[in-house]
Amino acid sequence: MEIVITKGLASDHIAIRRASGEAIETTFPKKGPVPHDAVHFFVEQGLGFARGFWGLVAEGRHPEELAELAKAGGHASAARAREPDAQIVQLLQAERLVECFEADLWSGGCDDEALWAMARTACESSFVPLPPSLQTMAQRDALGRVRDAIAAFACDWFDGGEGFVARLDWPEAA
Repeated sequence: MEIVITKGLASDHIAIRRASGEAIETTFPKKGPVPHDAVHFFVEQGLGFARGFWGLVAEGRHPEELAELAKAGGHASAARAREPDAQIVQLLQAERLVECFEADLWSGGCDDEALWAMARTACESSFVPLPPSLQTMAQRDALGRVRDAIAAFACDWFDGGEGFVARLDWPEAA
């Protein structure tokens, strides 16, 4: 599945083309210096998520459906704090970890131990475990790989002006 993110002023445009030829388009408002959905890509790819945001899109879901799916499945918030349905565990893990990596990027970075602790706390707050690739601090090399991928993307994104295009490839769902 090809993902094309085009840099805009107030929002970024996302075009998705599945192997079947199906095309999907959406926009995402800017939440920070790099596209939130691009951070999802690097977190989910680097940590082996099959059913995070991009995995669910590859399975056939439209990106705009996923917030409602999460809400219906028990997305933990102050008003709806409960254990989520199994079908959205990776989606919630991905969202919590994306937030951690965004905070790391926006703040200029922290050490791996602090990032791992932040990730553990974030997942616990949504009643989901850390993903298997981060269960122990000894697995922190995964943090570095994801951080490096996001940093490389961010450099290209920052250098590109309005209209800059980033192309990412996600494997099609089996």
